[in-house]
Amino acid sequence: MIIGLISDTHGVLRDEARAALAGVERIIHAGDIGRPEVLAGLAAIAPVQAVRGNNDSGAWARRVPVSEVVRLGGLAAYVLHDLNELDLDPAEGGFAVVVCGHSHRPAVAHREGVLYVNPGSAGPRRFKLPVTVGFLEVAGGRARAWIQPLL
Repeated sequence: MIIGLISDTHGVLRDEARAALAGVERIIHAGDIGRPEVLAGLAAIAPVQAVRGNNDSGAWARRVPVSEVVRLGGLAAYVLHDLNELDLDPAEGGFAVVVCGHSHRPAVAHREGVLYVNPGSAGPRRFKLPVTVGFLEVAGGRARAWIQPLL
């Protein structure tokens, strides 16, 4: 199972992101969506689960949860926008993966048996940070992740 990871689109769904995510089984958006049209565009590619970021506001955004538990091929993932707001111990909670955004810095790290993934920002370029998406592969009860630059 391949899951597309995207975050910090800030109202922009790049053609490069659409192309990179084509063929995934599911898409997780880790917040700062920007506009509901971004979610609609992603939903045309694959089923989407999203969380609200600190810049998401308005009636549409209030319908998006702040955090989400996602089941992925027998593994549990915890999704939130800002990792600094994580209010649980993922390992103790039985989570194999934590997906977050907010920093615009793509990262894949393992800590205490949990895979942490920040797909970076797929929206407007911020400072000199790259424009990226991420991927999560779940197979055989294990998860691995990688980052793909878009530009």
